Amino acid sequence: MVGRRRPLVDRRRCRRRPGARRGLRRRLTRGHGPARPRVALGAMSRRSPLLPLLSSVLLLGIADSMIGPYLVLFGADEAHLSPLQVGIFLSLVAVSGLVASTWLGRRYDRSPSRWPTFVAVAAPAAGYLALTTTTAYPLLLLVGVGLLGAGMAAFPQVFTLARTHLDRRGEAAVRRGTPALRSVWSLAWAIGPIVGAAVLSAGAYDRLMLLTACAFALVAVPVVLLGRTPGRSREAVPPPEQGRLPRPMLFAAASFTLFHTAMLAGSVVLPLYVTRTLQQPETGVGVLFSVCALVEVPAALATMMLPARSPTRTFILLGMLLFAVYFVLVSASTTMPMLIATQVVRGVAIAVVGALGITYVQDLAPGATGRATALYANTLTIGSLVSGVLAGATAQALGYRPALLVCAFVAALGFVLLAVARHGAARVPRIGLSWRDAPY
Repeated sequence: MVGRRRPLVDRRRCRRRPGARRGLRRRLTRGHGPARPRVALGAMSRRSPLLPLLSSVLLLGIADSMIGPYLVLFGADEAHLSPLQVGIFLSLVAVSGLVASTWLGRRYDRSPSRWPTFVAVAAPAAGYLALTTTTAYPLLLLVGVGLLGAGMAAFPQVFTLARTHLDRRGEAAVRRGTPALRSVWSLAWAIGPIVGAAVLSAGAYDRLMLLTACAFALVAVPVVLLGRTPGRSREAVPPPEQGRLPRPMLFAAASFTLFHTAMLAGSVVLPLYVTRTLQQPETGVGVLFSVCALVEVPAALATMMLPARSPTRTFILLGMLLFAVYFVLVSASTTMPMLIATQVVRGVAIAVVGALGITYVQDLAPGATGRATALYANTLTIGSLVSGVLAGATAQALGYRPALLVCAFVAALGFVLLAVARHGAARVPRIGLSWRDAPY
């Protein structure tokens, strides 16, 4: 019939195709009403990863600092080892940590996932549990090399995971998240030694070892809550020849190694300088280190307020230069108030270099975050191996005040090395991330 309007829905076709009416209703109502989430994973991906990351760093820092100052005493008092045996044990643990950090970093770059972190926290948990059952030196060496060394890879692995997750939320998340994590690490190192001392005063080393093992195991809980790791999209993975670490990173690694060597060597010389040269009480040494640790937390948080395009390398150089000045100030200090004032300078310098250094090294190799973070962490391990010999030799040959000036020279050398190095990011393109390729 002419002029008759066609019906909006052909009811006969809808009866033959039961799903057609529902499909038409979806098309007609599209854009109206609240949209329902398609999958639960979408809500999970929008959840901030910062809280699980902060929790994992806090637990890891407490576990590491709770046993760190007392592991030497365990070897000397509980296992009755000679100073040479203790030195060999700690050196082998450090070398094992270098190997484990590098290997797990490479594995992470090949396939980003959480399992390297689980390995890095499960191994020391089992190792400290094993130390409650034996004090035989061959077994201690076996546990140290096979299990405790792997625990030194936990720090770079957690920060590698953090960078991967924060990268998905933009540059601002990385700029603010890494200093926040670094400040929590400093806070944990202010808490852990106190907890360790309290446990030792209430019981034997077995309790401290058990508590340390539990603390390392608990690090895995927030890592599980963090969710699966963003993987690389296949089309964005760089060729193997482009995945090499850039030359500027070698200069940066050498610079940070010198900085950490000066930092740890100064930590060895400072107590002797305070108690023997200045004739200050031993309790004053604890006050100085506590002041430094307390200053590091707000100083690291202050780096979050830097402008988005601020030159990270410039601030790191300023921190290294300030650290060299600190040693000169300490060598010129003669009273406790002056020494406390120098610890404020030390805390600011360590916080700035520590908070910004990790991000700086990671930015030099955006396609190799695992290896870059492991390389930065290994500069601290190498510094710990060199610092004892440097501090002992210079203090014995020159005295404590000249030894502090030698530390100032080493820190200044690190400043110069980073300043003259050719600056520039790696040519490796930033790797795209996708949830679809995550291993789990």
